[in-house]
Amino acid sequence: MFQPKRKLVSIASSVLVLSLALTACSSGAKPAAETSTSTPTTGAAPTTEAKATSAANDLKPYKLVMIFPSGVVAKDLPAVQDEINKYLTGKINATIEIRPIDWGAWTNKTNLMFASGEQFDLMFTASWYGLGQQAAKGQIIPLDDLINKHGQGIKSVLDPAYVEGGKLNGKSYGVVANKEFAATKGVVMRKDLVDKYKIDLSAVKEMKDLEPIFKTIKDNEPGITPLQVKNDRSPASAILGYGLFDMLGDGPGVLDRASKELKVIDMFETPQFMDAVKLMNKWYKAGYINKDGATNKESEFLAVKAGKAFAYGESMKPGFEMQETRNTGTPMVTVELTKPYTTTGDTTSAMFAIPNTSKDPERAMMFLNLLYTDKQLLNLLDWGIEGKHYAKAGDNIIDYPQGVDAASVGYNLNLPWMFGNQLNSYIWKTEDPKIWDRYKEFNTGAQKSIALGFVFDPEKVKNEIAATNNVATQFTGGLYTGTIDPEKFVPEFVTKLKAAGMDKIIAEKQKQLDEWAKTNKK
Repeated sequence: MFQPKRKLVSIASSVLVLSLALTACSSGAKPAAETSTSTPTTGAAPTTEAKATSAANDLKPYKLVMIFPSGVVAKDLPAVQDEINKYLTGKINATIEIRPIDWGAWTNKTNLMFASGEQFDLMFTASWYGLGQQAAKGQIIPLDDLINKHGQGIKSVLDPAYVEGGKLNGKSYGVVANKEFAATKGVVMRKDLVDKYKIDLSAVKEMKDLEPIFKTIKDNEPGITPLQVKNDRSPASAILGYGLFDMLGDGPGVLDRASKELKVIDMFETPQFMDAVKLMNKWYKAGYINKDGATNKESEFLAVKAGKAFAYGESMKPGFEMQETRNTGTPMVTVELTKPYTTTGDTTSAMFAIPNTSKDPERAMMFLNLLYTDKQLLNLLDWGIEGKHYAKAGDNIIDYPQGVDAASVGYNLNLPWMFGNQLNSYIWKTEDPKIWDRYKEFNTGAQKSIALGFVFDPEKVKNEIAATNNVATQFTGGLYTGTIDPEKFVPEFVTKLKAAGMDKIIAEKQKQLDEWAKTNKK
């Protein structure tokens, strides 16, 4: 609830695996035989294929269940799943049930699944999305031995520089997507309306500069909400969380990005927080924000896709305009409101864990390993079936098939950042063919948090974190979406956070950060 996603090396050879035991894994370990479909050496394919088939035949059939949050459930998911299963059976003698869960229902749904003991084998997690609490509760299992046994493909692209950022109490609990490892915050807008009203986006430097733009849309486009928000995300929450502050993991207690001090503070008592939520309240009163913002749980792009909204706040990266164009089905443009920033949260912002409900964790790790090395499997999951959902326009370039576009395509998960090695994902024809080089530049050019590599262990204050999360649920939706008066409710919010144990959490974060700094601060 409190989250709004060292020297960096080439992203083309970097993937974070959260494992203490992997620090020596960059010494040229070869991918396991069953995962060698990605850039195999000349003449090796028949041998490795034979080995993979033999290995699969030695395994008993198993049905994996993978869950992750998503804004859509693609109508052609069953057809794509069938194709994945045909392929996966020959690789690891497994099939998989893919279950996207709405972002807004994710926490309640997964809690119920854990409580009932329902079998599922792979689940999305992140430093900002439950990792610490899931590990503390024993809901997800340590992965060190599994990675060493079945994660040779993952280890072959691992860079040890990212390992320290992912350990929880010395153990690994997730495998991180190989993608961008920095973030910048801003707003996404419909290009047709930006062009129609000749809006100069170069004049937008901070949040308040958006106000005349939203007024133009409000005055001239009836039926279109200038700024779409949801109960846990808005420009205010995006810019504050990981834009102006390093959130330092679960619970309250952050570092001010501008201070350059390893001093943990309460973000909700800062002038930056008050200024941001007051501006949101002003926009809400002016009619620029959807009235159901505090309770709305639907992804913002869906309102744009339905022709009901103009803009929304997001975390950005190279190529983001095209990603959101595919999401909305209409051309989108972006404006950045912060500079790229790398925190531990960014390097651990998209992971897959193995829950304690899995009946075959080894098979789950085999599947994860394939997502990092098997280009065919990854792109089936990312983009669907060739000829139906995309058409090849080059070796690694794809486009929509004739008669299909972003609005009508039947498989539109559009979550390549979530799965495995994104650098093996096909690039859309409308994207920059050098997008992965831009990722490298984005990563290396980002400002690095002075606490990069620090991971907060919430175990000693897990009860206080649960209590403060409950308080946050009462207030942040209304504050971030502008629907309640900050002057009245921020003081009440802070008082209740303190009563729930916020100061104890901050003290524990400071203690752990000070210990980390003794050996890690440069």
